[in-house]
Amino acid sequence: MGTGSIFLMTDLHATPTASQAGQASSGAAYQLSVLLYSDDIATRDAVRLAVGRRPARDVEVRTWLECATAAAVIEAVETGKFDLLVLDGEASPAGGLGLCRQLKNEIFSCPPVLVLTGRPQDGWLAAWSQADLAVPHPLDPIAVAGAVAELGRRVGALTNASS
Repeated sequence: MGTGSIFLMTDLHATPTASQAGQASSGAAYQLSVLLYSDDIATRDAVRLAVGRRPARDVEVRTWLECATAAAVIEAVETGKFDLLVLDGEASPAGGLGLCRQLKNEIFSCPPVLVLTGRPQDGWLAAWSQADLAVPHPLDPIAVAGAVAELGRRVGALTNASS
């Protein structure tokens, strides 16, 4: 697989119904609150620039919270409400893959997680981490935006289904 690939890690999330899929055509967008973790400001900037305000017509990022340490991520996820987490697997000293696994095992109703892996061959590590999707470094802006949009749709579909 090329560097522009998005790797599906789990298939446990609901897909939108026909009425929810129609949300995009009506002009309304799924609104997301995203937590972004990387110790590297250049990686955080690259993700935010790739995703932008609207990674897809039907998905809009309302807010970003950037974290540079694993402790800040854990505190933010425990106290805040996020629709999506983006974790850098190459962060140091605590990588996003181990952090993802910890959050998935310790946080009730952990939001979907997109992990950024070191290379395309690290898909097995992303699966181990229990991530929902993975995008490898070097980051392809289209793949990153596509992954955020896909997870945003899943969140929106689940939110609408529970309403």
